[in-house]
Amino acid sequence: MIGGLALALGLLVSFTVYNRLRLSLGAGNEPGVDIVGAADDIPVGAKLEGRYVRIARFPQSVVPPGAFTNLEQVLERGVVLPIGKGEFILPSKLAAPKAGSGLPSLIPTGMRAVSVRVNDVVSVAGFVQPGSRVDVLATGTTSNGNDRQTTTVLENVAVIAVGKNLERSNTGESQVAPVITLLVSPDDAQKLTLASQEGRIQLALRNPLDNRKEGIDATRASSLYPGGTPQQAAQPKPKIRKLAVSAPVVAPTTYNVETIRGSKRDETKF
Repeated sequence: MIGGLALALGLLVSFTVYNRLRLSLGAGNEPGVDIVGAADDIPVGAKLEGRYVRIARFPQSVVPPGAFTNLEQVLERGVVLPIGKGEFILPSKLAAPKAGSGLPSLIPTGMRAVSVRVNDVVSVAGFVQPGSRVDVLATGTTSNGNDRQTTTVLENVAVIAVGKNLERSNTGESQVAPVITLLVSPDDAQKLTLASQEGRIQLALRNPLDNRKEGIDATRASSLYPGGTPQQAAQPKPKIRKLAVSAPVVAPTTYNVETIRGSKRDETKF
């Protein structure tokens, strides 16, 4: 009985080891494919050069769709998403061919990059970083010049650069720069430029998952104090219409002349 049990256990172990060896040898015999990978960490906005990329052979089963197989397909193209060392070079992380590198390659078709001057307060103590979402508030004087107001000009705007940095800090620290570049539509670019020229702007940092647009009404200075009411817009003065009045027609004056001749009396009108 002991000998039979040992023989059965030996057969089971041998069969298990044989299957594992067969599977590993089969995976090793899978044909490999030459794929373009990152030879080093590649920052956003960089132009792919030979020192950034290399060719490596990978099994066909682990190669993601769209991976490049030739260096000529990726060289001189701009990087729009950070790429770590050893990662595959994929089309979603590169700008379109001949789109250049740096900031221009990060601007989608139909959008514009507009820079505004900021300070520590406007940039929310430097916590506005590339990839953040902000609202743009503008403070100025109303059209009648009697009251100051603050209004939300733009909502949920993407920050594309802080100073000359196209990437956020790896440690999460704040980045202080005198200029912040926002990604806006052509129509919003006009609003942003006008707001920065006519008054003072303020950035409001928002949660990246909060993409709702509130449509908040403007707040006037007169409504901030007790008993204060928003200034009413000046009412236009009523226009006085002049009517031409003709002079009244004056009837001619008449005179009565009475003539007495003896006992005869006559009256004549002139």
